[in-house]
Amino acid sequence: MDELIDVRSICSLEGKSAVVTGGAMGIGFGIAKRFAEAGAAVLVADIDESAAKAAAVRLSDAGRRIEALAVDMGDNSAPERIVTRCIESFGGLDVLVNNAGIFPKVPALEMQPELFDRVMRINLRGLVFLSRAAGLRMIEQRRGGKIINIGSIDSLRPSMIGLAAYDASKGGVLMFTRSFALEMAAHGVQVNAILPGGITTEGTSRPLEGSGMTKEQTDELMANFVKKIPLGRMGVPDDIAKVALFLASSGSDYMTGSHVVVDGGALLT
Repeated sequence: MDELIDVRSICSLEGKSAVVTGGAMGIGFGIAKRFAEAGAAVLVADIDESAAKAAAVRLSDAGRRIEALAVDMGDNSAPERIVTRCIESFGGLDVLVNNAGIFPKVPALEMQPELFDRVMRINLRGLVFLSRAAGLRMIEQRRGGKIINIGSIDSLRPSMIGLAAYDASKGGVLMFTRSFALEMAAHGVQVNAILPGGITTEGTSRPLEGSGMTKEQTDELMANFVKKIPLGRMGVPDDIAKVALFLASSGSDYMTGSHVVVDGGALLT
């Protein structure tokens, strides 16, 4: 008879060190919280220094090892700063979650090159080169690793007019995930993506940057979006965080180059 396995150990991150970019709030904070609960030491990297420090304090309440780092993913120095800080604080790097991103809403016909470049620099270029820096460290450590990229259902299909730059960046995230997974498989590093649908966060509760919309118009837009979701509600950060925990754990050891859609069924409609 096969030996029984404690299923709780499958999603344990005890002894692991993780980085979550954009980890001060929203989806990123939800992921950092689940990782900490699973036993990981977590570096919360975020452009908002005060929010990152506040998140670290909240997550450290139970004696967990949490560090905060203020960093702009658009800076060329960000990847090395993040990896170096994680190693200095925790002695290694086992899990990377590329969550940081921006989503200004501007129709392509009105879009300026500066906006397009900013979206690409943060959403895609920063993700690529942080993955590279983390991947090199994971190879050096010789114990494998997990890289989780946060894409979007817009990686597969545009959800509305005005997100051309965002959609292009998230489509790139999905293809980079597949390509890097192929490259890193020989080193025991798995690279997967989560594609969230509509998630209620601090960011989505505000008018979309560059859209010219009021809060009331944004609320109406979101209400119409909910009507198209078969499960009848917007997601919450923990809906994504629980999937991220699975992908960071041994439960996903035979997955790489995959994407997991978490959208309440929105792509079915």
